[in-house]
Formats: sequence, structure tokens, C-alpha cells
Amino acid sequence: MEFRISGFADEISDDLTVQLESLENLGMKYVEMRGVDGGNLVFHSDAKVKEIKRRLDDHGIALSALGTPFGKIGITDDFDKHFDDFKRGIEIAHKMDCRNIRMFSFYIPNGKNAEYRDAVFERMGRFVNHAAVNDVVLLHENEKGIYGEKATECRELMDEFYGEHFKAVFDFANFVQAGQDTIEAYELLKDHIAYIHVKDAIRSDGHVVPAGYGDGNVEEILGRLFADGYSGFLSLEPHLSDFTGFASLEKGSGSVAGAGKKLSGFEAFKTAHDALEQILKKLA
Repeated sequence: MEFRISGFADEISDDLTVQLESLENLGMKYVEMRGVDGGNLVFHSDAKVKEIKRRLDDHGIALSALGTPFGKIGITDDFDKHFDDFKRGIEIAHKMDCRNIRMFSFYIPNGKNAEYRDAVFERMGRFVNHAAVNDVVLLHENEKGIYGEKATECRELMDEFYGEHFKAVFDFANFVQAGQDTIEAYELLKDHIAYIHVKDAIRSDGHVVPAGYGDGNVEEILGRLFADGYSGFLSLEPHLSDFTGFASLEKGSGSVAGAGKKLSGFEAFKTAHDALEQILKKLA
């Protein structure tokens, strides 16, 4: 198995110093940078970006991807300003020596995917064309409520845009929360997956739990990925701010409350990290 573990360290703390200390504590050399020192990385000044890059370099930590909000607006919202922000995000990616940019395919009014399909594809085409000109890779994340929340729509996007500059993120929990069977999703998207978000969820209520404790089939799909030759990033996105421990967690029960004290940011991140490590040991 060949892989690199990364994660959203802003779920530990917004403070870069704490993020760096925590990543070093866990022996991690990569971060999927989203929020840091008061805002998303892509909205910081050139001077601040230079400082962040220097401090990451000093600690031997590199970016696996920029965790941007691009494409995470309503399909009827103004796109011109958003596209300007996207272009700025690409500038930041180059300054951070990172080609990967996590993004989305726009929030769609419930049940109206067909009505807005052309608008989604027109906007996505502008994203991808600009990414190609600037040699970055757009990683489309399946997210509840956007056009590509289900595997079929994700596959439509891949059929149209997949290539050197547009690939798929596979997020187990997001598919579970959208009512999508993750095995079916994997089989439909496996040839297009270039990045993994590691989090799990309970089908009955969508509650996020550590990897392997929900209905995302994390261990089985990771096993298939490695068997199929996957060698990319496994990025921890814990979303465990309300998780209080394993004592009352039974797979499929949908109940995680009342098991103890609420976890700190680092404790939640470490819980997610440890759960992934347990799965990887089983697969080794």
C-alpha cells in the first residue's frame, strides 16, 4: 500500500502554531489547509501567505491540497466575483507550491438538478479551462446539497471534465449523508478518484463518526482502492466536534451521545487519526 496521510488541521485549531505542533505530534508531514489564522488560506494577503509558507517549510510540512470553498455557492448566485476569487486561489496555490485545489459543483434547489445542469457545466467548464491554463488540479468533492452529491452526477462531471486538471475526491461520510451507497459510488467513480477524505457517518441520522464506525464501508473501499493501485492522499476531515467517545457507539445505532466529555480539537483529530491507523493496520 502506498499513501500519504493529510488532514484539515483547522479542526484542531484556527491558530497555525497549534496546527503545526499537533501535526508534528502525530508525525504528519502534510496538511489540507483551509482555515488558518483568521480566514481561509485563499483569502489571505500575499504577505500572510508567504509567512504561512515559510513556517510550514520550517516544520517540514507541505500542503496536500488547498481546502477552498470554490463552487460552494448557490447556482443562481453571482459567479463573476466568485470566479475572481477562484483565480486568486490559483495564485495562492502556486505560492504554496501546491497543485491540488479542493472544490465543489454548486448548491442546487432541491430536486432541480436537471433544470440547472447546463449552468453547472458552463461554470465548471470555466473553472477547468482556467485550471488547465494555470496547471493546477481541481479535486471535486461530493457534498450534500450540491449538483454532485450523488455518484451518478459525480460521474457525469467526470465524463465531461476528467483529465489532468479535474479529478474526484471520494468522501465516505458525505455520500452516506446524501443517501448514496458508498460501494456503488466507488464502483462508478473508481477510475476517477485522485484524493480521499476520511470520515464516516451513520446512515440513520447522518451523524459523523470515526472511520470504520459508520455505514461508509471505509475499510472495504480502502482495501479496493489499494488493490486497484491507489497511491494518493488520505485526508482526515474528522467533523467530530460533538463526538464524546466510543462507549455508547454501536455501528448503525445512530447514537454517540452521553459517552463522556466532549473532545477537544486535538483529541477529536487524534481519534480520527487513530481510527484510520487501525484500518490501515488491518489492510497491511
